Amino acid sequence: MDVRQIVTACIAGVVTLSLQAGFAATESLAAKPESAPPTSLKSDPPSVSARPPGSTIDSKAGERSKSPANGGAAYQLTVLAAASPEIMGKDGAPMVLVPAGEFVMGSDKGDEDEAPVHRVYLNAFYIDKFEVTNGRFAKYVEAIQSEPPWGFTDKETPVVHAERPVRWVNWMDAMGFCLWIGKRLPTEAEWEKAARGTDERVYPWGNDPPTPVHAVYGLKEGGAETVSVIGNHHMGQSPYGVQDLAGNLYEWVMDWYAEDFYSSFINSPAINPRGPNEGTSKVQRGGSYINTPYRLRSSFRTKGDPTEHDPNVGFRCAQDVQKQP
Repeated sequence: MDVRQIVTACIAGVVTLSLQAGFAATESLAAKPESAPPTSLKSDPPSVSARPPGSTIDSKAGERSKSPANGGAAYQLTVLAAASPEIMGKDGAPMVLVPAGEFVMGSDKGDEDEAPVHRVYLNAFYIDKFEVTNGRFAKYVEAIQSEPPWGFTDKETPVVHAERPVRWVNWMDAMGFCLWIGKRLPTEAEWEKAARGTDERVYPWGNDPPTPVHAVYGLKEGGAETVSVIGNHHMGQSPYGVQDLAGNLYEWVMDWYAEDFYSSFINSPAINPRGPNEGTSKVQRGGSYINTPYRLRSSFRTKGDPTEHDPNVGFRCAQDVQKQP
């Protein structure tokens, strides 16, 4: 079995059952229209603390900060002490650490699918500091002899624009690359925590509206010049140092999309949530170069057909923190 067959088999093992259910649906997968923020703000949501596995609703308040039962707080401290804040991935891309802990996910001031606001506990993970580039993706295409993205047809893009993020990739392309390099796509919850940290900020850089120094947005569809080279907007980086999480390109994440998925956590904690078991669309995050600031908010959610290729969608990879002996 060659490399291409192995990668294909891995992807199939992850998504076959869900894709079969999703592709049988015939509903329209058109992207959500741009909308303006509501003029009135909803009341604050009830505070629900996300408790790690092994705890119960009746746990004492002092125990809520414990980490998952497979090791407890002492175990997590050991892992984080040994984990470097930045590592180099097998594809030569820098990755930054997002520590274990709780954060507030969602918004009651945006679209209906961003509500309700709820607390989420996540284990520590690494995420690519930048979006996957044309140059890095070209190595994957060559290694498994896969069909290159539409933008590669001139054979110039992966060379001349090697440091621009790859686009025209569907969810299957993104998942295949991440598996090939020993990583995975981030979950929707991981992506949002990497973007907004633990202080409920609106954008990765804070609560101030975006400017051209923060992100690429508000442009018309055009050539490669509409997509910025990675690392050009460090003023827009997140609390963990992750860049281009707002604007430039939408990013695929692991999860299936469900408009009411957050309602699952109104009365129960969210521990490393993984999204619905099946669906017809995959979640996209972050907004792109053609969008308004409203879609650049870190809580904004949209969706896409996992088999479709679009000019304003790319991705980045994530991976678990290796357990220490």
